[in-house]
Amino acid sequence: MKIPNGHPRAESLRVRELIIEGMHQDIVAKAGLIAHGRGEAFDYLIGEKTPLFAIEQQTAAIAMILLAKKAIISVNGNIASLCSEDLVKLADILSVNLEVNLFYRREERSAIVTKKLQEAGAKNILGNDPEFYTTIEELSHSRRVVDKRGIFSADVILVPLEDGDRTMALRRMGKKVITIDLNPLSRTSIWSNITIVNNVIRAIPEMVSIAEKLKNESKEVLIEIVENFDNHKSLQESLRYISQRLNDLAEGELEKPKVE
Repeated sequence: MKIPNGHPRAESLRVRELIIEGMHQDIVAKAGLIAHGRGEAFDYLIGEKTPLFAIEQQTAAIAMILLAKKAIISVNGNIASLCSEDLVKLADILSVNLEVNLFYRREERSAIVTKKLQEAGAKNILGNDPEFYTTIEELSHSRRVVDKRGIFSADVILVPLEDGDRTMALRRMGKKVITIDLNPLSRTSIWSNITIVNNVIRAIPEMVSIAEKLKNESKEVLIEIVENFDNHKSLQESLRYISQRLNDLAEGELEKPKVE
């Protein structure tokens, strides 16, 4: 579908088209469209822009990854469709691997997502070699299958658009979990070590810029950033931000339509 540049929701429609195209290519599961719509609703609540608290969350996330003994970025269909090129840039700057991990898992679909990442420039992609498959015993769905060289052995995992039960399972395994979730009330947000309450299409490019600035910082500076971050307080701040914004709109800042 050709999106008119003058359409008031042009950017949102372009993103929707990426998700729909991804579904037709078997990159995105049908349920991924529902997840995207739910996220878009929460994006309205924060004003469809990156709040200051999200920059702080993203900065803490990058610092934690840089301090990791072994970090990994978990990739599902939605994230591959929406921002594969920026995701590859982020992985390259941070010197971490990508691992394909899908809820609606089929080997054929996993291969398609992998190809999408390869077309974006990714080199070493994990999650597709049965020789290295193992499972997260606590889980019963397909995302329990992980790569021994990646998620299973990593100490820090960036999991954009994550499932709450896997976040809980990973935390119980002693891993540090970073997620990008527009819903600050989700189990994923609450259980993660660092939750980024932002849209992935803004968060990932912004994290690329942050990573470029922080990659040469001292270990002491990175430790201070992580130690000063409190996920619980950060989620509270995001909720206060949403509440205040809605209250301001209700008190009269809502834009009135102008009819000639």
